[in-house]
Amino acid sequence: MHVHAHPDDESSKGAASTAKYVAEGVDVHVVTCTGGERGSILNPAFEHPGILENPELIAEIRREEMDKAREILGVTQDWLGFIDSGWPEGNPKPPLPDDCFALVPIEEAAAPLVRLIRSFRPHVLTTYDENGGYPHPDHIKCHEVSVYAFEAAADPERYPELGEAWQVKKLYYHHGWSRARIEAINAAMERHGLESPYKDWLEKREIDPEHEKRMTTRVPCAEYFHVRDRALIAHATQIDPNGFWFAVPHQVQEEAWPTEDWELVTSFVDSELPEDDLFAGLR
Repeated sequence: MHVHAHPDDESSKGAASTAKYVAEGVDVHVVTCTGGERGSILNPAFEHPGILENPELIAEIRREEMDKAREILGVTQDWLGFIDSGWPEGNPKPPLPDDCFALVPIEEAAAPLVRLIRSFRPHVLTTYDENGGYPHPDHIKCHEVSVYAFEAAADPERYPELGEAWQVKKLYYHHGWSRARIEAINAAMERHGLESPYKDWLEKREIDPEHEKRMTTRVPCAEYFHVRDRALIAHATQIDPNGFWFAVPHQVQEEAWPTEDWELVTSFVDSELPEDDLFAGLR
């Protein structure tokens, strides 16, 4: 079970690993906390009359995009039903909207996820780290809700009305763009005589060596990068198919960094670190 903040996150974070496990016969379930109602239109080629003025229309279109991505990845999916918090801009930043996911009390926000965990009974649950991967309020809330529900779902005295208690065996945080990964892909682009989209990023990106040391698990999944990209492109409001994220050829990606990366946070089974499989110790 992958727990994500918005539609498109399931395709931009760990999607090649998802496709790999689906191909192996694993039952993969995606939980989407919000409908992405306050998301911006990030694809300059996307046009729809009145979409920016109508959050309900944005939500409807993003649901349709999620339907397409779900089919491409071969997963099942549920919505928790909360409302996107938006990305607060300004200095100082404005207060969050009263109706948003980030402001829902944790006990209330976690309840539908506890129900889904007890119903689906996953062996592995993934989410974001305490910084949300990046500090969007919905990503941080997604982390908080996921960790809370991971613990609560196993306790028969908590939420007894939501089904029989279930202990998920392993909890992971997704690790995306580590500096090591960016450096490896940048060097590979230069070896192939190609212009790297990451050169400026490397110059500006702050290094957090302690965070990068936390990565424990690298899942080889290069043969599924094309599935990841198809799922990403299905989110047409969010993803420019001619943009930054598609500037590196698959051959270069596969050569430089053929894995998706994770941090094992909690485990109730024995597995030797580093791992190359989210199901290490469970097979």
